[in-house]
Amino acid sequence: MTAVDFIAKVLNLKKNAVQNTVNLLDGGATIPFIARYRKEATQGLDEVQIADIQRQLTFFNTLTKRKETILKTIDEQGKLSAELKAKIEACMVESELEDLYLPYKPRRKTKADTARENGLEPLAKMLMSQYNGDVESKAIQFVKGDVKSVDEALEGARYIIAEWINENQITRDFLRNRLAKNTRLFSAVAKGKETEADKYKDYFAFDELLHKAPAHRILALFRAEKEGLLKLKFKADNEESLLEGINNYYIRGNSQAAAQVELAAKDAYKRLLFPSLETEMRQQAKERADKESITVFAKNLRNLLLEAPLGQKTTLAIDPGFRTGCKVVCLNAQGNLLHYETIYPHAPQNEWQKAAERLAFLINKYQIEAIAIGNGTAGRETEKLVRSIKTSHTPVVFVVSEDGASVYSASENGRKEFPDHDVTVRGAISIGRRLMDPLSELIKIDPKSLGIGQYQHDVDQKLLKQELDWVVESAVNTVGVNLNTASQHLLTYVSGLGPKLAENIIEYRDNEGNFSNRSELKKVKGLGPKAFEQAAGFLRISGGNNPLDNTGVHPERYALLKKILADHHISLADALNNSALEHELNLQAYLSDEVGLPTLRDILKELAKPGRDPREKAREFSYDPRLQSIENVQVGMVLPGLVSNVTNFGAFVDIGIKEKGLVHVSQLTDRYVSNPAEVVKLNQQVNVKVLEVDTTRKRIQLSMKDLN
Repeated sequence: MTAVDFIAKVLNLKKNAVQNTVNLLDGGATIPFIARYRKEATQGLDEVQIADIQRQLTFFNTLTKRKETILKTIDEQGKLSAELKAKIEACMVESELEDLYLPYKPRRKTKADTARENGLEPLAKMLMSQYNGDVESKAIQFVKGDVKSVDEALEGARYIIAEWINENQITRDFLRNRLAKNTRLFSAVAKGKETEADKYKDYFAFDELLHKAPAHRILALFRAEKEGLLKLKFKADNEESLLEGINNYYIRGNSQAAAQVELAAKDAYKRLLFPSLETEMRQQAKERADKESITVFAKNLRNLLLEAPLGQKTTLAIDPGFRTGCKVVCLNAQGNLLHYETIYPHAPQNEWQKAAERLAFLINKYQIEAIAIGNGTAGRETEKLVRSIKTSHTPVVFVVSEDGASVYSASENGRKEFPDHDVTVRGAISIGRRLMDPLSELIKIDPKSLGIGQYQHDVDQKLLKQELDWVVESAVNTVGVNLNTASQHLLTYVSGLGPKLAENIIEYRDNEGNFSNRSELKKVKGLGPKAFEQAAGFLRISGGNNPLDNTGVHPERYALLKKILADHHISLADALNNSALEHELNLQAYLSDEVGLPTLRDILKELAKPGRDPREKAREFSYDPRLQSIENVQVGMVLPGLVSNVTNFGAFVDIGIKEKGLVHVSQLTDRYVSNPAEVVKLNQQVNVKVLEVDTTRKRIQLSMKDLN
């Protein structure tokens, strides 16, 4: 089976679409580029499907290399038969491949190996044949050397039989399939750790079928075990039926030899099979939990990065605080710093009136259009101050998540952007900029610092990074990047670029001034034809000498578009912002092997809305003014809130106080919901009803049902 055959079968996709996609990936094309500009080749596959093809291609190649290693190892032992080779080459399941390899795998000396050295393999074969004679009369013939008795001879023979049973692929498949649905996971608090493990007290006496345990629970249990606070145990629900299944395969009749085989089978199960498959199940449970948690994290990150931007507005941003004061910055419409200072409206200074007057002065002086207030300590009190100010014009007010702002402030990116300012000023700037353009600002921050993950430090870190990097790349290219204003960090994620080319673009821009057209990119050091092909369509130039450079139309299609418009006697100026153009043109006349209707229609959509931003526009939001702390929250209250995190067990909602409330998945809607992401997304404005308040544990239970 070829890689393309395998991928097409696993993903249920057309073979030629997979083949073309694999060819493009092998040729260095990026996922965003393939999805956006090669729809004819892929038959319209989207980014998710193309990413799946890439993952399966990696899996296939890794499995192929593993097969090569296994075949070489067995061949060097002189045990590679044609039949075994064919089985290994045809195998496409990792666990089955390892089962085939198990009898030949280099290992430490086993009890069965010792028994063979003592000459007991012929006795094991006699027992396995289950002849009807007297067992002891056969076994006594093997009592010699290190074998001192009949019992020792029979025990050694059983060790050999147990190993045969353990290495039998049919037996392992039988058990693997049964254990997948019938293994229970038990947990108990480690002796003497009751106080230290209090945060895990829900799991002090826990029992659940492993395959039904949700991802967050598995990760919590494994973390607690790693910390030495909980003891975990895996056990089959009905071991007797499993042993009976093994016996039915191996036992024939009621002879003494059959009884010995039965003992060997039980030993194989207890000592070899279950421990081996338990390790496998642990690994699979962890991989499943990792995958689910990473998927949740990735969806949250994508929603956060594609959050509605306010756009280019003069903005006053405040990083609130009590004792150290509130850091205030004023930014122009491009996000550049105009002014900064500190005010002290709260305790212990309590300069409320002075702070209000100062803010009013700044709002009028810089013609502030929007105010961004960090949602951390003193955030609600600062919002109250801002909303009390009377000015000649009223800016819109937003409360902005501070998550990650302090990380950015102390980062290399933060120091590089604002080397002459301290971390407090950088933090306030970040808060203001993430209101104006969340994508451009948030990509500067490690996603793990944004407070949107689920057991993010417990999952496979390499896999997490790969997935999050892919999400960032996808989000950046979905929106597009202004070539003349983008930061080096933002340019890094543009299709086909990367850190070095992004640095070279900034250097060119600093030396030569703004780009006037996309073709000028070819003058950038190191940016060759391939990189230009991959990147150009995602880079925008506003106010350049070609209006198409501010659209998603790829330069490779400029000549075709020019011909189409000329044939229909339509100027480019008339084509721009013309949503009816698709119905006026005969697109069929311009189809070719490379260009089909999907590409032509995409071009016309870009002309209809040049420079369009696929994101929504930011909407003003206010918390309930009655709430200042958890003590103000009462059962039955219906409150406005913002979804701050989505997990696979529900959604956390920010209602304007330090503690976030949880809407359990069962409380999201009246219908059954298997995945909370079906109902809510990050930063969505929602109304919630308070079901329960636990001031001691600082927990709030909320519902989005029955709000009346």
